[in-house]
Amino acid sequence: MKRFTPYPQWRTDCLQGGAFAHLNALFALEQYHDWPSLSELNQHQLVNAQGLAIEFIANSEFELDGRYYEQFIYETGKVPTRSENWHDLFGAYIWRLFPKTKALLNRLHIEEMALQTCSKRSKTRNALTLFDECAVVLAVSDPSWITAFRQHQWQEVFVERKEQWQHSIRAYTFGHANYEMLTQPFIGLTGKALFIDVDADIFCKDLSAQYRYLDARLYEMIAEQNVLADNSQLSPLPLLGVPGWYDDNVDPNFYANTDYFRPKRRNTK
Repeated sequence: MKRFTPYPQWRTDCLQGGAFAHLNALFALEQYHDWPSLSELNQHQLVNAQGLAIEFIANSEFELDGRYYEQFIYETGKVPTRSENWHDLFGAYIWRLFPKTKALLNRLHIEEMALQTCSKRSKTRNALTLFDECAVVLAVSDPSWITAFRQHQWQEVFVERKEQWQHSIRAYTFGHANYEMLTQPFIGLTGKALFIDVDADIFCKDLSAQYRYLDARLYEMIAEQNVLADNSQLSPLPLLGVPGWYDDNVDPNFYANTDYFRPKRRNTK
């Protein structure tokens, strides 16, 4: 499997694919000739769970502080952002796309840390971290999609029902690590899907409205329905299989690679 090594310099050619279509539509990344500045990232009015204004700051300020990353954000509203770093850049954009959910995840980390009685991380904290880094929200207006994905019916969801994408199902990246790795896509790249039932008319709304709606729904699902109590609600999602996200997947034979598009493991007991 290819080892992922992030690009050290700013380049927009790696942001051309369909996986980045939403970011380009909402933030016009292709306009930049160099890394977006902190002042540009801070053109928003976001708050954390304590009502403190979210401010993206140089990572050096955090390094001198000594507090845990999530604690620092919760207590100050400041989000450490490394210079010329894809991971942190995409993290900043996810804050802007899902502000309520990001603030909630930050608060839940703090609450879980307060309950922690040993050095071992709780199942909830593991789920929060996995979601934060690797999640893709799959909004579906037909629940049969959920069953097919959970049964790893890759031919069905990616080939047989390809034309239904964008109409009864749509993918929204939440995990900023996904975006980082998609700048250099490789076979094996897999995210974690969380399904949200929606009415089909959501896909007719403008993109910003779609994100506002999904942010509110995610907040409700996590805060009230406790879907991230553990990892059980997250399903594997081969990211390069999503229609439009990878040039090679226009060929149906692309999905014949069972090392990547793995069948559901059956319980033989």
